[in-house]
Amino acid sequence: MKKHFNTAGKCYADEHYMVDIHRQLEQIKEMVTQGDYFCINRARQSGKTTTLSLLKSALEDEYTIFSISFEGIGTSVFATDETLAYAFLCLLNDCLTYNEVKQAAQPLKELLADAVSSASDGLSFITLSRLVSQICTASDKPVILFIDEVDQTGNHSSFLEFLGMLRDKYLKRRERPTFWSVILASVFDIKNLKLKLRSQEAQQYNSPWNIAAEFDIDMNFTKTDIEGMLLSYEKDHQTGMDISLIAGLLYDYTFGYPFLVSQLCKIMDEKLPGRAEYDGQKSVWNKDGFQAALQLLLSESNTLFDDMQKKISDNHYLKKIL
Repeated sequence: MKKHFNTAGKCYADEHYMVDIHRQLEQIKEMVTQGDYFCINRARQSGKTTTLSLLKSALEDEYTIFSISFEGIGTSVFATDETLAYAFLCLLNDCLTYNEVKQAAQPLKELLADAVSSASDGLSFITLSRLVSQICTASDKPVILFIDEVDQTGNHSSFLEFLGMLRDKYLKRRERPTFWSVILASVFDIKNLKLKLRSQEAQQYNSPWNIAAEFDIDMNFTKTDIEGMLLSYEKDHQTGMDISLIAGLLYDYTFGYPFLVSQLCKIMDEKLPGRAEYDGQKSVWNKDGFQAALQLLLSESNTLFDDMQKKISDNHYLKKIL
């Protein structure tokens, strides 16, 4: 399979030209080793999903990892605490059904399958809390929970109750088995979720996610990171590019924002070589080619810019400032 630059969804090393994020993964692994609960809250298309995928691969020999997402499950599951608790249980069971949990213990598989079958009418968070303890006891390794696309939950009070259950179990983790670490991925900071849901009078109460450790790891690429990706590309295509120059331009114009770096490379790799003024890929990977790619990026419609425009349109005050 021919490798290419990817800006849509998760990246795979055997399919896509990728930056080596070993530096970021090592820092996140330290937080997991400490048993931290935290949220990777970064802007859209900054590599959160790919980071979770690579982190799972790096940790799954030592931990039992359930990696789920709330994207695409609809809003009806958030209607009540009971429906959300059951949906969460089903998502965990799906991880086992599709062999997404490496070397899952057989008692764990049987426990979850029986729980899903017997709770089809829904279950309370109290019951779910007990099941979480049973899941963590049945596993022969510490259990970690990843939840991607938490933004889908932002307007549902049932999710606050779910976070409250995780918080309660975290505070009692020395007495009752629970997840070793919980990692959420979202655009907004989960600690501020209460501000979106509660009245002005109730804002004085603590967020149910106030147990979370601060996540201050820089997810942007450095110039050196970008050079590594371009070196991989150059080995395949032998364009003769000045890797340091192109990496420097990419970093200077994007500050290492993952989507923008990959999109500019994608334009240079796929769109510019077909133009009359460029004689194949070798004539593209230079300063003039980069400037042409930059102009195309700024004039095209893409998911990141479209989302930014929507946010500006939805916020009259911000729109007026800009």
